[in-house]
Amino acid sequence: MDLLIKNGKIINHDRSFEADIFIKNGLIVKIDTNIQTHNPDTKIINADGKLVFPGGIDPHVHMQLPTPAGLSSDDFYTGSRAALFGGTTTIIDFVTPQRGQSLISALEVRKAESAKSIINTRLHVSPVEWRPSTESEINECIHTHGIKSFKCYMAYKSSIGLDDDALFNVMKVVGEADGLVTLHCEDGDEIETLRLKYARSFLSVCEAHAKSRPPGLEAKAVATAINLAQKAQCPIYIVHVSSRQSLHLIKAAQQAGQMVYAETCPQYLLLDKSKYTPDFEKAAAYVMSPPLRSPSDNEALWQGLANNLISTTGTDHCPFLLSQKMIGRDDFRKIPNGAGGVEHRLALLFTYGILNKKISLNKFVEITSTNAAKIFGLYPQKGIIAKGADADIVIWNPNKKSVISTETHHQNSDLNIYNGFPIIGEPEMVILGGNILLVDGEMLK
Repeated sequence: MDLLIKNGKIINHDRSFEADIFIKNGLIVKIDTNIQTHNPDTKIINADGKLVFPGGIDPHVHMQLPTPAGLSSDDFYTGSRAALFGGTTTIIDFVTPQRGQSLISALEVRKAESAKSIINTRLHVSPVEWRPSTESEINECIHTHGIKSFKCYMAYKSSIGLDDDALFNVMKVVGEADGLVTLHCEDGDEIETLRLKYARSFLSVCEAHAKSRPPGLEAKAVATAINLAQKAQCPIYIVHVSSRQSLHLIKAAQQAGQMVYAETCPQYLLLDKSKYTPDFEKAAAYVMSPPLRSPSDNEALWQGLANNLISTTGTDHCPFLLSQKMIGRDDFRKIPNGAGGVEHRLALLFTYGILNKKISLNKFVEITSTNAAKIFGLYPQKGIIAKGADADIVIWNPNKKSVISTETHHQNSDLNIYNGFPIIGEPEMVILGGNILLVDGEMLK
């Protein structure tokens, strides 16, 4: 079915303007004022008083992630459904092999799992060790499967993390192939020492988690990553930046001309370490890595978005049930790390970013869609409303008021770190590839 969106205000990263949008065969074929159609089968959508955004792109989610506490509670169907309700039309998840398993084998498994997604789903690949075959596997991912982003962990060295030599090897191969290494930056060795120390302390378990992963150890890993990437001549993308200390290092690298991208998440903009109270059942929802920081870190990150130090916002969406979190009630090291957020990213940034005058509408589109599309090879098919682009479109009601609640959210969890947050603005309609999937809070298919 052809679609004609009329009377809306189009918001792209570079400009805002009023125009109509004509969609045919899943693509935007015309943008102009007062477009007319004589085809009775064309569906006309009146977007008067609404904002029209390119569909959101969340470059950092973890659906059905295996952990010792069981799979994270959203699979690709429920997680993508939550994303859709929030106006996100593309997610990028991860391929994380077992040690000894080839990247290609793990990729095929993850592709099958992700087939349940109801929105666009792409994958990063995570080398978790350096083996004689790793170089050829990385090149096969790039040249055969079209995957050019590879996530490496500098923490969790007993399972999926890499030491500096292995990380450099990955960067060298990826850089030579014009790929991108994304990085979880925390100094894993020192964190393990602190985890053992605080496991024996008299701190509450959730506070102990935060104390064991201080911002200085994030910054230390960021510095190491930047140095290795400079030597390897490899562009890097630092995920879930949470501290102003890390931002200082990222700024210096960018000013020196190094290709260093940064991502942050709504939780590091809007929540802080005061959530780590002795009440385990309330505090455990906020156990994630990196942990929540200080209000001054929150403000530094907002400034980083506004001044282009931070390019994107992901969510690190990885929810669990309270029963899974309870496994770590007596030992914080057993609490599964992660929280949901893919459904709320756009509304939170609209409410607490745009309406609080921390970012502009154009910056909002840039950090929720356009920059991720550019960095991960999806632009200009995605990330912009333009002739020839995919018709992944959100028609946004800027006046709708609601409150985030565990009773009404769509993620598969009885926890929500934004429970009780008032929000203004929500998707009135979500279009994916020219198909209307969501109208007024109801999925059409």
